[in-house]
Amino acid sequence: MADVPQREQRIAEANQVLRSRLSFQGTKLVFSTEKDDYWWWLMVNGDVNTARLMLAVMDDPAWKDDMGRLANGFIARQQKGAWHTTTANLWGGLALDKFSAKFEATPVAGSTKATLVKSGLEAAASVASVDWSKVDRIKITDAAGALHQTTFFGAPASPGNLRNNSMFLPWGGAGKDTLTMTHQGAGKPWLTLQSIAAVQLKAPFNAGYQIKKTIQPVEQAVKGIYTRGDVIRITLEVNASADMTWVVISDPVPGGATILGGGLGRDSEIATSGEKKTGVGWPAFEERSFEAFRSYYEYLPKGVVKMEYTVRLNNVGDFALPPSRVEAMYAPEMFGEIPNARIKVEAAK
Repeated sequence: MADVPQREQRIAEANQVLRSRLSFQGTKLVFSTEKDDYWWWLMVNGDVNTARLMLAVMDDPAWKDDMGRLANGFIARQQKGAWHTTTANLWGGLALDKFSAKFEATPVAGSTKATLVKSGLEAAASVASVDWSKVDRIKITDAAGALHQTTFFGAPASPGNLRNNSMFLPWGGAGKDTLTMTHQGAGKPWLTLQSIAAVQLKAPFNAGYQIKKTIQPVEQAVKGIYTRGDVIRITLEVNASADMTWVVISDPVPGGATILGGGLGRDSEIATSGEKKTGVGWPAFEERSFEAFRSYYEYLPKGVVKMEYTVRLNNVGDFALPPSRVEAMYAPEMFGEIPNARIKVEAAK
């Protein structure tokens, strides 16, 4: 309505509210209010809201730079090749048809080239390319394809399963690297850029999840010193910024230690009797392996969840542990990590 009082101000306020509810973690798109937006009696949920958002802002210049992320995140919301409801699939088809007509009217052809030039070393540039004539979609019938991704909806394998459409360029060392992307041919391909580095974690890292860890002694022979046979309790606190399905919390244990509570030999019900679990999430499965304790959540909503487990230290040594980590299993860009200090276990006297 063009004649609404303070129209531009109201539109700006509406855009601000919409943006504040969106949570982008890598290529994953969720609403921070997703739990409250699930109105099953009206067949309305986050899938429907994302599709209707795309249709509402498709022609808005203020959202032009976000449309690619919205579309990619919306497609990634599918499970087993379809969105959650019939309404969502209808709105999704309309939204993606309009998006494709506006931004992808010309099919992509030709080749896309990536060049990574190291500072001052133009002659040693790394080059990779994608030939779009060789890019095709993985089929269910392929020998190496997704044989078990058929669904009750009759949808094909999960969307986005393309092959021969990625490039990998090594990078690192001193100085700055410059990445240049060029495309020769018809159409305008979308680009997702990801950096991967094997570096030591020195500080907590939060990308959708914040994790905290505390250690308390349950049975300790010498106060302030870990000795063989001591029992300690680990408390993990995870703060999720948005609702997510299938989340795993993984916490490493020192070599040779036993995670109590599995019911096997030399277990202790007394030592584990004080364990607590609080929060809105509830684990679907807990794994007590020789290397780590892992708790799997089929659904972990926004908010704080706390969990505890108990460990008996069996081996003497100075143990360096990898980081504790929480990750959305099917959206690995959404994770949190915290470094672990070394644990020194001395011989019992």
